[in-house]
Amino acid sequence: MQPKNRVDPQQMFQLHRPQQQQRKAGLNRVMSCIKKRSVFTHWIKENICKKECCLFEKGDSREEVCKCGYLKDQHADNAIKPEDFTGESWNRLRHIQEVPTDAFGDISFGGLGQKTGKYVRVSTDTRPEDLYHLLTDKWKLSPPNLLISVTGGAKNFFLKARLKTMFHRGLIKVAQTTGAWILTGGTHAGVMKHVGQAVRDYALGSSMQGNIVAIGVATWGVIHNRQALVHPEGSFPAHYEVDTKGQGRLSCLNNNHTHFLLVDDGTHGHYGVEIELRSRLEKCISGKRLGNIESGLTIPVVCVVLDGGPGTLNTIYNAMLNGTPSVILEGSGRIADVIAQVSGMPVARVTIALIHQLMKKFFGQEYENFPDLKIIEWTKKIQDIIRMPHLLTVFRVSDDSNCDVDVAILQALLKASRSSEFLGMESWKRQLELAISWNRVDIAETEIFTEESQWKSSDLHWAMFSALVGNRPQFVSLLLENGVKLRDFLQDEETLCELYKQLPACFFLRKLAKRVHNALRGKRKPFGKRSRRGQGQTISLTFVSEEVRHLLGGFTRHLYPATNTYQFDMSITMSEDTSVSALSKVPPDSQRLYWQYNAETHKDPGRDLFLWAIVQNNKLVAEIAWEQCSDCMTAALGASKILKSMAEEGGDADEAESMQELASYYEKCAIGVFSECHNSDEERAQKLLVRVSPLWGRTTCLRLALEADNKNFVAQSGVQALLTQIWCGELSVDNPVWRVLLCMLLFPLIYTGFLVFRRDELIQRDAAKNEEMKTMETVTGSTMRTNSRKTLKRLKPLGNWSKLVCLYNSPQVKFYWNIVFYFAFLFLFAVVLMMDFQTSPSAGELLLYIWIFSLVCEEVRQLFHDPDGFGFRKKAKMYINEVWNILDVLSIILFIIGLAFRLTPWLFYAGKVVLCIDFVVFCLRLMAIFTISKTLGPKIIIVRRMITDMFFFMFLLSIWVVAYGVAKQGILIDNDVRLDWIVRGAVYEPYLIIFGDFPSNIDYAKFEMDTCSMNGTDPLKPKCPILNEDNQLAFPQWLTIILLCVYLLFANLLLLNLLIAIFNFTFQEVQDNTDKIWKFQRYELIKEYHSRPAAPPPLIIFSHLYLLIRSAVLRKHPIVYKEFRNELPQIEEEELLSWEALMKDRYLQSEQQEQSQSVDRRILDTAQKVSTINDRLERNEESSSVSVTTRLGRLEEQVIQSTRALQWIMDSLKSQGFAPKETQTPVATDGTTEPLSDCSEKDESSHVKCRQLHYPDSRITRFPVPEEKVSWEVSFSSYMPPYYNSGGDADQVDRPDSDAVLDKYKNPGGRTGIRGQGSLPKLGPNLNLEVVLTRWQDSERSVLEYLAVWDDSRGTLVLPNGPVNSADKLPKTVKKTLGKKLYELMNTLLSEGTKVFEGYVDDSRNTDNAWVESTLLNIHLTRTSHVMDDIDSMVVGSDGALQWREVCGKTRLRSNQRDSLRLVAALHNRKF
Repeated sequence: MQPKNRVDPQQMFQLHRPQQQQRKAGLNRVMSCIKKRSVFTHWIKENICKKECCLFEKGDSREEVCKCGYLKDQHADNAIKPEDFTGESWNRLRHIQEVPTDAFGDISFGGLGQKTGKYVRVSTDTRPEDLYHLLTDKWKLSPPNLLISVTGGAKNFFLKARLKTMFHRGLIKVAQTTGAWILTGGTHAGVMKHVGQAVRDYALGSSMQGNIVAIGVATWGVIHNRQALVHPEGSFPAHYEVDTKGQGRLSCLNNNHTHFLLVDDGTHGHYGVEIELRSRLEKCISGKRLGNIESGLTIPVVCVVLDGGPGTLNTIYNAMLNGTPSVILEGSGRIADVIAQVSGMPVARVTIALIHQLMKKFFGQEYENFPDLKIIEWTKKIQDIIRMPHLLTVFRVSDDSNCDVDVAILQALLKASRSSEFLGMESWKRQLELAISWNRVDIAETEIFTEESQWKSSDLHWAMFSALVGNRPQFVSLLLENGVKLRDFLQDEETLCELYKQLPACFFLRKLAKRVHNALRGKRKPFGKRSRRGQGQTISLTFVSEEVRHLLGGFTRHLYPATNTYQFDMSITMSEDTSVSALSKVPPDSQRLYWQYNAETHKDPGRDLFLWAIVQNNKLVAEIAWEQCSDCMTAALGASKILKSMAEEGGDADEAESMQELASYYEKCAIGVFSECHNSDEERAQKLLVRVSPLWGRTTCLRLALEADNKNFVAQSGVQALLTQIWCGELSVDNPVWRVLLCMLLFPLIYTGFLVFRRDELIQRDAAKNEEMKTMETVTGSTMRTNSRKTLKRLKPLGNWSKLVCLYNSPQVKFYWNIVFYFAFLFLFAVVLMMDFQTSPSAGELLLYIWIFSLVCEEVRQLFHDPDGFGFRKKAKMYINEVWNILDVLSIILFIIGLAFRLTPWLFYAGKVVLCIDFVVFCLRLMAIFTISKTLGPKIIIVRRMITDMFFFMFLLSIWVVAYGVAKQGILIDNDVRLDWIVRGAVYEPYLIIFGDFPSNIDYAKFEMDTCSMNGTDPLKPKCPILNEDNQLAFPQWLTIILLCVYLLFANLLLLNLLIAIFNFTFQEVQDNTDKIWKFQRYELIKEYHSRPAAPPPLIIFSHLYLLIRSAVLRKHPIVYKEFRNELPQIEEEELLSWEALMKDRYLQSEQQEQSQSVDRRILDTAQKVSTINDRLERNEESSSVSVTTRLGRLEEQVIQSTRALQWIMDSLKSQGFAPKETQTPVATDGTTEPLSDCSEKDESSHVKCRQLHYPDSRITRFPVPEEKVSWEVSFSSYMPPYYNSGGDADQVDRPDSDAVLDKYKNPGGRTGIRGQGSLPKLGPNLNLEVVLTRWQDSERSVLEYLAVWDDSRGTLVLPNGPVNSADKLPKTVKKTLGKKLYELMNTLLSEGTKVFEGYVDDSRNTDNAWVESTLLNIHLTRTSHVMDDIDSMVVGSDGALQWREVCGKTRLRSNQRDSLRLVAALHNRKF
């Protein structure tokens, strides 16, 4: 014996094995993490650098501070005494160099929540592509659908509570719904702090962490506590402390940002270093393709502005010049409020004086430090900003429109997309692409699908595909509402193939990939060719159909025909997560069919889309598609079956649970639709149950419900009414049972009207309808209904023979006859066993054999009878799963064994014993007759459940029985070797104790020596207990009695009461569902007796002979019954489906009403209304306060003016003169003052491009010229424009020409902000000729066309143009583009051209002393012109370099050439 505390080593190994596996898995994870970090560190050092000073030179301060801003001890040793820079003075460009970065990894902020993020220190010269790669590939960020660049005040500023709430809520909402990145300065101050607070509020209020991406681009040299981030091998993590009190002039990082790019230029304490790199990064991101869209749409960028100073104005100005829309939040302060005040005003009213006043108003004391030249520059920039209204959006809290900041941001992007680049339908398409990528259906409803946009179904097919693949169910619904027709969308099978290509990773996709893999591994490789890639494999809709058929069941047909030619290439990795990586269409001739299916193809786009959504377990899209299904009830039941099959086969518990929930949902939908149908028309509803559905594998609703185990559906009163009708056959369901039983014995009673037949009920019903119609016709005088009824077939009453056949063919009558004969069979069996079991079989026993043989034949017939087309394997599985069939098979097997023993002389008695046991099984089989009873049927289900519980209980009981029995036997009996008495004492006697049979051999007082055998020699007596030398009982009586008491306590009291409790629990649990289960199982019994021959056993053997002769000899097809499977004519089926669709609409409408009237919905609606009212009250309060402030300001101005007027009167009276000393300045409507002289000017000026601050193709910046200072007549004393001349080998910024020479040439448009020749060939006017060659497309003059030429330098089509000395000849620059022949031909036609325009052109190259003047000629050719053939032949042979294009608004040309084309169109009276 082993010591008590010793543990078997093998056992110990088994115990510690799970712990070892867990440790091994943990070690693998750690090693994997270390490896990933090592790869990441290597990549960072290879691609990311920082900047550091390599020459220490003391600055002007007394401390040991270098000119770079860092202390001496913060420099490297070689920088303090450098050998390479001896004698040189410090220069930023030369003495700051790039070295591998030493600050990167994870950053952890202390405090509540332990927020973590990513960070890296980068050089100002880092490539934006490397940063984007770092963000998306190394830091695993999903590419954004939108980039929100938030800019503004870098210092803390106050935001009103309402504006702050709206900004936080709107920013997070737009980031969350669109998958945007938020880009800020990243520090813990100003607008960056507000963004961080918004992200924090979202993280606290949302269970989904990490969805919001907030990237901070900050300057490394101004970060406080940055030394905590430095580590040569990276910090994982670096612990960073936000210390705002001790930061001084530096700034701390904001702890609510998720990623940080810390830009380093090698200096310390200089703000704004990151601006250039941030701008380049934004431009890089904006050039990336948006999502998976193949149209070339790039990631949109929007600039959101709060507060801000002059630097923010420069950011807004540069962003809008690059085409980035900006959203200004009015009320946030300073420059944002200045721009908001002037937005929407005519440019002429935005004067220098007005900007002075607004700056003073919103900047306060800062205004005193602003020089006049800066105010002039800012005025020019603000004018340019408001001149681009399509890029400027001002968000006003006081607006009546209840839009939020998120809506304003998205509206700004859509407004920007309506630029001249995208016109007409292309503009709407671009906007819709953006809305879909953002998943903002509200924006699409209000901004895109308006009366202005006219959409065709074909125009939206691409959007429908994107919405489906991108899982945008709301957009799918919106597109269907706005004209998309599923039949047109899925008309081409290739579209459906493409949808299956884009399936997300799901269980169905893994199964589909496995099916393809297995198919191609076998000998038959369908569609033969493999992809060029190693694992590429070809699949088609054939495989989809096979997998769906597998999920639905083998009794269905394939949903898709085998003749499809569209296939796609799937790259399969045979692992747990099989995915699709590449798909391609292959030629149809490479296809090979798995199966042949020649049935007529039935197409339903609603079914195809619904099936596509169901297999990926997408509830929202499936709901929308189900509404489009023509056979909605079958679709719902089919979806339930597919989902339950996938849930059973899938391994993911959560995914299986969601599939089960969705399956239950569609069972509920099927129940709802059928209830509406049954309430409307019972007859039609019953037809729907048993009609063959061509769209769903030629099966029926009832069959699908049974296969999907949809008990709730089958338990409906309408379904049960159909089953009851089938059960009664042609007999009326209202016939009492006793009448049916009486007619079974006395069949002549059926001719007396004793039984009612269903045919008679139908005839009576039709007669009642006819009488009702006649009454209506008598009242109305119309005969239309009578004429329509004449075309219907009238039912005839059943004949005498038909009534007799219908009586005995009724499943109900068959069942009763079988019960009667089964009782007779049991009676005969009992008589044979008890009275007539002779050595030689008697006549009664032979009859019993024949009877049993007929039962065997019937069981064989049931096994092979397959009207639903399940196949033998499925049918056998269904047969075995039925408990009554198991009893049948067991009884037959036992009878065969007993018969074999009975016919063997030496096993004669054993055979009788086996037959007696078999009789018990046959009696148990008798319980099946109760299953049809509505009262006893459910109770049988409860009994079956209790039997299952009892088996588990017996396991617990056996432990106590064996434990007590063995202990008692060991204590009382010494070494008994008789096995039968051992089992009797150890098992049988303890079991009897439970029922009150207490043993007498454990108590001295009750023990009798005569009842036992001393040595165990008497086989009929047990061995006596242990005796002493005096033959007295020697066992411990006290111990055996105690054991008995403990045993009775646990076995009798505890376990038996536990069994009662289990039975009670089972009864309570099952009682509510027994009715449903009974109704569900009732179907199989009804179907069995419906297909069963009329004669009961043993007479049924004659029916079996008839069926055998019919099928084997006569080769006739089996009889098809329409009660369970009815194929309707096409017209009737279409009418039935139309009616079903109407009932479906009623059901959906009732569901919507029920949801709208629910308590939760009412609470939500009330909360929204209260919120709306609160918002309006706050808005009205703010607007009223603003109004009061404005009126007070106006009153103050009027008081000041009145004071001035009174002063003037007083001065006039004193001097006795009437001339005013001051001119009153009129008051503007917004409380500001401005001169009247500018109010009459136009809002838009034709002298804009030539005043852009950045001169093209140079680094020269123009002197800012506001709108009011353009004219030469207006005095502008501060005007000091730079000189620029690009002629010669190098640009000249000095002034070689004298002022006298330059003053000879003055730009007729006014000041431009730069003097000299610029990049133009000469001073003064520079002539440019533009030629538009036009023709009519046809003789009807319906379309005007122009000739466009391809410009290689721009990569686009242009109009022939170029500089000339005179307008008599074409520019030489277009000779190469046009070709020599066409160039000479057009030169000859130049004199015939019509001069459309001649004069000054607003060109960005214009200066004060050089400008462009253009001449626009139109050469119009008639179709009969002798040069048309030559030009057409040149166009054909130009390979696209020359093209005839329609003159219309969709033309893709530069803005100035579009204007030229518009003038030409007006010349020919064509709409542009």
